[in-house]
Amino acid sequence: MTAAEHDLVAGVLARLRSRGETVATAESLTAGLLSAALTEVAGASAVVRGGLVVYATELKAELAGVDPALLATGGAVQPKVAEQLAAGARDRCRASWGVGLTGAAGPDPQDGAAPGTVHIGFAGPSVATVFSTRLDGDRSAVRAAAIRVALEQFGALLG
Repeated sequence: MTAAEHDLVAGVLARLRSRGETVATAESLTAGLLSAALTEVAGASAVVRGGLVVYATELKAELAGVDPALLATGGAVQPKVAEQLAAGARDRCRASWGVGLTGAAGPDPQDGAAPGTVHIGFAGPSVATVFSTRLDGDRSAVRAAAIRVALEQFGALLG
């Protein structure tokens, strides 16, 4: 983790701590990398509740509570799935906030979504929103950038 990434994570954790709030993740695209990044910084245990790695489509429904009909009709890479992943993480892990990530890391499209397509859902106290973007680079670069973007957007939501 670079110094800038460490500072980004530390800032998110500090905001959560100052608000008396917690976070949990439900990750498909990043397969647990966001949870790993959050717990790289000392003191994370005060605010990080846990996370779900739901790489397989059916596990998005079974473990995170994503609507199976939504997955069947539009696939796993869509904004509504990210929203429901976030809500599922929040509910299943009993956290103040849930963050859900889905997308196509590449090199091939997934569910009709081009490589680099990323949807990040946030569910918190009176907040439910999704940030969608298109990221460049190979599979590893897309996943790393998705984590950075998720942390930046989450930090902005926390104020």
